[in-house]
Amino acid sequence: MAVPTQSPLPSGETSGGQSGGGGKTDLRREARALRRAAHSRSDGAAAGILRNFVEGVPWRSRAVIAGYWPISDEVDVRPLLDALAEQGCLLALPEVERRQQPLIFRRWSPGAPLEAGIHGTFHPLRESPSLRPDLVLVPLLAFDRRGGRLGYGGGYYDRTMAALRSEKEILTVGIAYAAQEMSELPTEPHDQRLDWIVTEDWALEALS
Repeated sequence: MAVPTQSPLPSGETSGGQSGGGGKTDLRREARALRRAAHSRSDGAAAGILRNFVEGVPWRSRAVIAGYWPISDEVDVRPLLDALAEQGCLLALPEVERRQQPLIFRRWSPGAPLEAGIHGTFHPLRESPSLRPDLVLVPLLAFDRRGGRLGYGGGYYDRTMAALRSEKEILTVGIAYAAQEMSELPTEPHDQRLDWIVTEDWALEALS
C-alpha cells in the first residue's frame, strides 16, 4: 500500500487499554489535552527536534535507529528519520505483532510502503527483516526530567525497552513537545525510564 498519512490512534498502544494504575487515568486525560494544544501550534517543531537531536543526543552514523510512524497528534519524527538515513543509519519502525508482547522492529527506508497494523498503527511490510535497535525514539503523552514517561496504557514500550535492555545496551529517547513536561510522574515497578528527552526547544539527558 502507499505510504499513509497520520492515523487517528496512538502508535503501538491502545487509546484506552490498561490504565497502568488508576492514578494515571486523570493524568492521561490532562496529558492528551496538553499535547493536543501543543500540536495545534507546532509549526517548526519537527525542525527543532531534528536539530536538537542531532546536536544533543550521542547518536552515531550506521547505528540501527527505531523510529515510529506518527499518528494523531504525536510529534512528527519523519524529517529526523530522513536526516538519519542520509547519515547512514539503518532505520526500523515498530510493529505490534502480538498483543501484550514487546514490539518488534522491521527495517524501513523513507518512502517505503507501510501496511496497517492493530491499534490503528502502520508498520513496514511483513517481508522486511526484523532488527534489534541501538537507539529507540519513543512517543509519549507526558514526561518528567528524571526520564519518567506516561504512555497510552498498553505497556508495549515498557515491555519492549525491558526486553532490549536485557540483551544489550540501548539508548531510549523520548520525543515530545516541551509543553508535555510534568514535574514528576508516578512510577510503577514495570515502568522503564528514558535516557534522553528531545523537544522542539532542547535535548536533555534524564536526571539520575
